[in-house]
Amino acid sequence: MSVDVEKILRPIDNPIPPFPAKYMTLAGGEQMVIRQVGREDMPEILKHVEPLIHVERDYYDIVAARLYSELLAYYRYRVQDEYVLVAQIDGELVAIVNGRLLSKEVGMSYHTFALRRGLRVGAHAFASKMEYHLDIIGQKEVLIVAESPIGFRRWMIEYELEKRFDTAHELGGVPSWALTKAIFERARETLCVGRRPVPEHLLEKAKAAILPPTDPPKAPADLLAATRSLYDSTGTALMSQRWAQEGRM
Repeated sequence: MSVDVEKILRPIDNPIPPFPAKYMTLAGGEQMVIRQVGREDMPEILKHVEPLIHVERDYYDIVAARLYSELLAYYRYRVQDEYVLVAQIDGELVAIVNGRLLSKEVGMSYHTFALRRGLRVGAHAFASKMEYHLDIIGQKEVLIVAESPIGFRRWMIEYELEKRFDTAHELGGVPSWALTKAIFERARETLCVGRRPVPEHLLEKAKAAILPPTDPPKAPADLLAATRSLYDSTGTALMSQRWAQEGRM
C-alpha cells in the first residue's frame, strides 16, 4: 500500500486571525510598515538572514542561524502554527520577528531580528509581535527568552517579565520568562506604538518587494569588541575560531 509520507510529516496549522498591518514614524522621520508575510516570501527573506550568521557581534551569529532554521522550517512545512512579521522602510527589510502558538492560550516567541541599528526597529517589531499574540489572537501570555544582553535588557528588564522557570523554552530548553496580558497593558502606552490602517501607498510599496537592508549589522573593526561575549579580553578565542575555519589549526 502506498503512503503519502509528506502528508504525515506536514503539521496541520490551526486557523488564527491575520496580523493587520500597521505603520509608525520613527525618531529619524522614516515611516516603517510592519506586516505579516507568508511562505512564498521566505526564499527572499532567507537571503538577507544568511549573511548575519557570520557576524560575531552581539550574538548575531547564533540568532541568525536559529532564525534561518525557523524560517526554513516554516517554508518547508516542518513547524506548526508559526507566523512571520517583517518591518520595512521604503520597502527595505529592517526587522524580522517570528513565533508560534504553543497552545490556544500560550504563545511562543522565537526571535526579534533587527537589520538596522539605532532606530529601535527591533523594539517596535517585538511590541507588535506581542500585540499579535495578546490582542489579535487573544492569548493569555507569551513565553520569551533572550540570547544576548541587549535582548535581556529590552525584554526581561524593560517589560518586567515574569519568571516561568518551570517551563523550558523551545530555543534550547532554557527557562522561560512570560509576558502576560497584564504586563502588556502596563507597557502599552510607552512601548507599543503605531497606527492602522496603513496608507495605501506605503503598504503597496512594502508589498511590491522586500528590498535588502542597506546598512545591516557588521562585525566590529575592534577585535576586542567582538570577543566581549566570549569573556576573552585578549581576542585569542575569536582568532582561534577563525584559524580553525581557515584550516590553519
